[in-house]
Amino acid sequence: MTTHTKELLRLYADKYERTFPSPDPSEVMLAANGDGNREATAFVASCLSFGAITQFKPKIEQLVAFARGDMDGWIRSGEFARTIPDDAGKRFYRFATYANLYAMLSAYNRIMHDNGTLGEYVRAAGDGTGLGAVKAICAAFAGTGAGCLVPVDATSACKRLCMFLRWMVRRGPSVDIGLWADFIDRRTLVMPLDTHVLAQARKLGLLSKESASMSTARKLTAAMAEVFPDDPLRGDFALFGLGRDGGEK
Repeated sequence: MTTHTKELLRLYADKYERTFPSPDPSEVMLAANGDGNREATAFVASCLSFGAITQFKPKIEQLVAFARGDMDGWIRSGEFARTIPDDAGKRFYRFATYANLYAMLSAYNRIMHDNGTLGEYVRAAGDGTGLGAVKAICAAFAGTGAGCLVPVDATSACKRLCMFLRWMVRRGPSVDIGLWADFIDRRTLVMPLDTHVLAQARKLGLLSKESASMSTARKLTAAMAEVFPDDPLRGDFALFGLGRDGGEK
């Protein structure tokens, strides 16, 4: 990686980590009251964060409204089942049916009853690393019918899970809240890799023709560790900013 590219990444990380633009799904998490509620809201928000934000953010806000602002209590109590039908024939958002949503919330409910919180489950089932957390969450939701909302294959890029973990582990000046910082090292987090991040990384020469996968996400994370050795996911803000501002300057 050239010195110019490193300087560019630092510049954009500094800018966008402090002034992350709206709208963003993290705004729903940040508006929640209490750590447990923020954790549950963040997870649900991350599960639905695909497609256009103008389409998925209202769906996240709809669920928050169903929960009357208490996502943790709504899921933990099982009250969600009064509102969300187990209906495979009715779509909730894009290809996700109400049955998929019901399955995801039911699996989350079981995690809460068995462990207290999702965080306590990951603390026990993971290995203190970002990848270990991804694998633990994938395993918890495997076979539940929630696969289109929560990835169950940890060899895929798992972009939304990696974004959720960035929120939970990092402590940042804007969107990351660090609730799990005491049991996952932020240096082990994996870059949330989607088509836009992949395109920007290729443009900068950080990746070549790799497709979106966990292997590619880890390769990009390693490249970012050259620039931000103590906090590689600062590079997520840098690549976002470069893409938003039209690429390299």
